[in-house]
Amino acid sequence: MDLGLRGARVLVTGGASNIGRGIVHGFAAEGARITICDVDGEQAVKVRAEALERGADTVEVADEDLTREGAGERVVGRLLDRWGGIDVLVNNAGWSMPGFIAEDTDRARWQRLVEVNMFAAIDCTQAALGAMRAEGEGSIVFISSDAAFGEMRQGVYGATKAAVIALARTVAKEHGRHGIRSNVVCPGLVLPEGESAIGASSLWATGQDSVFTEKQIAALTEGIPLRRLTTADDVASAVVWASSEKAARQVTGQVFSVSGGYSMP
Repeated sequence: MDLGLRGARVLVTGGASNIGRGIVHGFAAEGARITICDVDGEQAVKVRAEALERGADTVEVADEDLTREGAGERVVGRLLDRWGGIDVLVNNAGWSMPGFIAEDTDRARWQRLVEVNMFAAIDCTQAALGAMRAEGEGSIVFISSDAAFGEMRQGVYGATKAAVIALARTVAKEHGRHGIRSNVVCPGLVLPEGESAIGASSLWATGQDSVFTEKQIAALTEGIPLRRLTTADDVASAVVWASSEKAARQVTGQVFSVSGGYSMP
């Protein structure tokens, strides 16, 4: 199905590794114009080359730390200067390290989780809304997590991702009248497909076992009705579909769990 995204102006935050990389690949296959925003500029350049090979019209790299004040406005501003507007914003930038709530007592770590997972999404959304309102349409997709519904070892992280859902639904209610759609995709556990899928700043760069051990992964898989883990491509397919005005024109304020049925919001 033609999703009508050829030439669409797309910003993917955190687009250099794992899920973000898969989302960039998904839009590339549709022939979109893509800006990859990531703190890991070297990895983003690699993903840029991959996206061009997969059919992207044009790919730009914005090497930016979205926790810095005004970063969202700078990134979106460059996109507007380059392409004159923005059709799709994917708020994917995120960070987490698992920890039991009774033991996760590092306040600085909590603050970083809030800054990366929530404040960056607020910043980029506010920066994009004006241009979308001026054109009378636009799509914003927030990447939350199944942890938003309450999961072991994901207390503070899950709280920030639950906040993202509230933010997305507020945007949907406030800006639907301006033709702007806002939806949420909640991935299940997504393991990197290999070393090429992550950069040095990725949470997975320290090794898979530091995030999820094989025993934990096996136990989690047993609780998935489809008995398989989610891939970055699975997430990308949902994001690209939700971004399409042609395919999802009447879909806004919705939460989609891409987890094989592990969560059913």
